Amino acid sequence: MFTGIVEELGEVAAVEDLGTAARVTMGGPTVVADATPGDSIAVNGVCLTAVTVDQAAGLFTADVMRETLDRSALGALRPGDAVNLERAATLSTRLGGHLVQGHVDGVGRVLSRAADEHWELVRIGLPRRLSPYLVEKGSVAVDGVSLTVVDVYDESFTVSLIPTTLRSTTLGSKRIGDPVNLEVDVVAKHVQRLLAG
Repeated sequence: MFTGIVEELGEVAAVEDLGTAARVTMGGPTVVADATPGDSIAVNGVCLTAVTVDQAAGLFTADVMRETLDRSALGALRPGDAVNLERAATLSTRLGGHLVQGHVDGVGRVLSRAADEHWELVRIGLPRRLSPYLVEKGSVAVDGVSLTVVDVYDESFTVSLIPTTLRSTTLGSKRIGDPVNLEVDVVAKHVQRLLAG
């Protein structure tokens, strides 16, 4: 479980294609400082298991299986790419964002960006099947960043990004057309399932 508060802007060091999977090595001294193999680390909102940890070099490696590559935007990662990193929450963690599982529901795309003096309004396209789970002023995780929804449309939604988010996460450098991982609120998914049953 995560909070959607990015701890560190890391960098992809290497990507090894394993055919039906990939092994990705990432640099992130903050998240690696107390990590051990088997720990969960969210990478752009995807919960991955650290397979190897090199604290001296500030690197960790994770295996990404085909299901994850197909369901998320991690398959597009290349060496040098920036990634949002967050360690799993503990019982003593402040819940500054919202409950994020690290289970991506789909991939969206940045449709537009409108800058203001103090913030930026970003419109993100999403699969139509995810639209019912978003509500105005509700929560959504975009590339692992906990955000508040501004407006919801049939196949898109908007979020406002403050300077800290623009500076400290990958969302500040995303261009129009770039893919982003989306995770809708897990409570909304459970409520919908119960009502449909």
